[in-house]
Amino acid sequence: MSNSRPDLVIYGSPVSPFVRKVAAVCIEKGVDYEVEAVNVFDPPQWFVDISPMKRIPVLRDRSVAEEGVAGTIADSSAICAMIERKHPEPALYPAAPMALGEALFIEEYADTSLAMAGGMGIFRPIFFAVSKGQEPDLEKARDTWANQLPPIFDGFEARLDKREFFAGNAISIADITVATVLMQVSLVAETPLGNWPALDAHFAAMQARPSIAGPYAAAEKVIRKALPTRFDLT
Repeated sequence: MSNSRPDLVIYGSPVSPFVRKVAAVCIEKGVDYEVEAVNVFDPPQWFVDISPMKRIPVLRDRSVAEEGVAGTIADSSAICAMIERKHPEPALYPAAPMALGEALFIEEYADTSLAMAGGMGIFRPIFFAVSKGQEPDLEKARDTWANQLPPIFDGFEARLDKREFFAGNAISIADITVATVLMQVSLVAETPLGNWPALDAHFAAMQARPSIAGPYAAAEKVIRKALPTRFDLT
């Protein structure tokens, strides 16, 4: 029996959508990896040394170095691009220039606008409060769902334009990022997307992929300990 460890280690938590994004890329490519838990709110010094922004995830490639800064990359977008270069098949970044630009834009839009609205406006006001034994701020969460997220969903709907994928004719980093970030809301609240039929179909299809469903199940296992059911924000 082999006791070898995978080259790639993702430092972070499955609760982070950005950790799940990196995990999804690995799974889509058939690349072995492991997740090593790090408490980002009280990180050890070794993690601070390799994460200048004190954020997760950070990737370590053990084939480069087992410890220290060497062999580590911070930021999920940088990590995913590195994995694509090291393991190019199947490609998750389109070859066509315009499609590549579209994929990178959607990735950034999801990582910033969607993550900020969904994370700060819904996930944190609900889960952080509940995990501390406090009442969730449903007023803020409902306001976010009603007012902040619809314009973002409108943008995704327009970009999909009834297509199966955001960029090109195959799954890309854009599809993975939108799904993993939007599912951060799904951890704590229902996410009805009937007003955005293309996004709704895309989200359902992505949730069925093992690369998305597996890491999400690990996150949900953590969340359900404090929050047995999701809230209805409509």
